[in-house]
Amino acid sequence: MMRIILLGPPGAGKGTQAQFISKEYDIPQISTGDMLRAAIKEGTELGKQAQGIMNAGGLVSDDLIINLVKERITKPDCANGCIFDGFPRTIPQAQALADADVVINHVVEISVPDDEIVKRLSGRRQHAGSGRVYHIDHNPPKEDGIDDVTGEALIQREDDKESTIRERLATYHQQTEALVGFYQDKAKDDSNAKTAPDYDKFDGTQGIDEVKQQILSALKG
Repeated sequence: MMRIILLGPPGAGKGTQAQFISKEYDIPQISTGDMLRAAIKEGTELGKQAQGIMNAGGLVSDDLIINLVKERITKPDCANGCIFDGFPRTIPQAQALADADVVINHVVEISVPDDEIVKRLSGRRQHAGSGRVYHIDHNPPKEDGIDDVTGEALIQREDDKESTIRERLATYHQQTEALVGFYQDKAKDDSNAKTAPDYDKFDGTQGIDEVKQQILSALKG
């Protein structure tokens, strides 16, 4: 069993690293962001409730997220473990996970400064029809503002605009950053050594491959 939590601000690269870990250990990546966006696209009740909050840069309620995650981890592909990407976001969510007797083996923190996050996310552009993503600096389209394949206009998602990113970062620092201490304390808890997770922090401003190798090395112990 390998259950892993990824911590770090939005845009730190958690999703990218989760894909590497998922392939290495053959376990699914559970991204609440992806699940919420799917719910919004499908027009579910959860999606309708979440849409306004996400567009404003806020976080959906603990109850909504926990119900979503609880349903997901009962599926057969989670039998050997999973990667929590973007969950838990708050101390109550982390406590709810513990109360449900979900043992976490490893907590991985990816640290990136706010200004770098803003630069990364505000530069993203997307082709709405296919979901293809570009970046004006790191992966620009052949023609500015135009999808390479269809020739259609690219968009900037609402949650990639600088004002929204700043709000999301403020929310992260206010609510989610506390999880660093929460899990560091658990990692040091000698009285519960069998269920205490390992904890490692990595510099997310490094190259993707460098962060990948460091994380995989830490997970293998």
